[in-house]
Amino acid sequence: LTNSYVEKIIFDGKKAIGIEVKIKNKIEKVYASKELILSGGSINSPQLLMLSGVGNADHLKEKGINVVHDLKGVGKNLQDHLETYIQQECETKDTLYTYTKLIPKVLAGIQWFLSKSGPCSQSYLEAGGFAKSSPEREIANVQFHFFPSFVIDHGLVNPNSHGYQLHASPNHPKSRGSITLNSSDPYDHPKILFNYLEHEDDLRQTRECIHVARKILSQPSLKPYSGKEVGPGADNQSDEQLNEYIRSNSETAYHPCGTLKMGIDKMAVVDENLKIHGLKNIRVVDASVMPEIPSANLNAPTLMIAEKASDIIANKK
Repeated sequence: LTNSYVEKIIFDGKKAIGIEVKIKNKIEKVYASKELILSGGSINSPQLLMLSGVGNADHLKEKGINVVHDLKGVGKNLQDHLETYIQQECETKDTLYTYTKLIPKVLAGIQWFLSKSGPCSQSYLEAGGFAKSSPEREIANVQFHFFPSFVIDHGLVNPNSHGYQLHASPNHPKSRGSITLNSSDPYDHPKILFNYLEHEDDLRQTRECIHVARKILSQPSLKPYSGKEVGPGADNQSDEQLNEYIRSNSETAYHPCGTLKMGIDKMAVVDENLKIHGLKNIRVVDASVMPEIPSANLNAPTLMIAEKASDIIANKK
């Protein structure tokens, strides 16, 4: 539905029967013929459940929301991959820096619209890999992406020179965050607390990532391009200096998950069939059901959750 916003799930006791949705500034009720599928993502799905009375009872009462079902795991277990950029100036002009200038940028856009070719026809994040951040790690625990340009403030600030970088991201973070409500207003953004680097091992893994990235960028094959390291900077070698760089410059990889996790423990929200524990007629089908963050990007695992859900709903074996 265009110009619409789901404000609340309607329950009859413990059974989900429909939704309240604002359509062109008018509240309407839409009832389910069979069951509800909640696919709002790892931020909006727990938010909508809490607004509808499903979540930690104490938190809901604090926000003036009538409790339909006390389920303490709703909004907990938030996970994400945190990226740190290891940046190096480039001695040649083989980067995307040219296309940060107005005229080349406009020409590249025109080329894409006319022929679907040119600089805008690829993502430039095609090179990457997985590695152990140290010999003590049993399996690969870090993912790298190579990008032929500097990324500053999520790309909102243009670089001032040719350069390239490795995005380094520990795949198995131990820190856990949460989604909670700021109020009972569905148009009030929820409180998103990722708790990045809360666990000391996450910080240690990220420091190890920087050492591995530096080793990769120092290989002979990159020597013709290799200029000075600008992030963290060649002078920053100690744990304390790297910790400061990581805390000041790391950015989300946009992989939030886990806030309605699958399981059987007291903090689990959905079962193996993606049904919410203690409720009827409602399933969750998105990345929020992942108990632990995958060791890679979330797109493919989320698609597979959806494929599996469709088979379950269609009663396929």
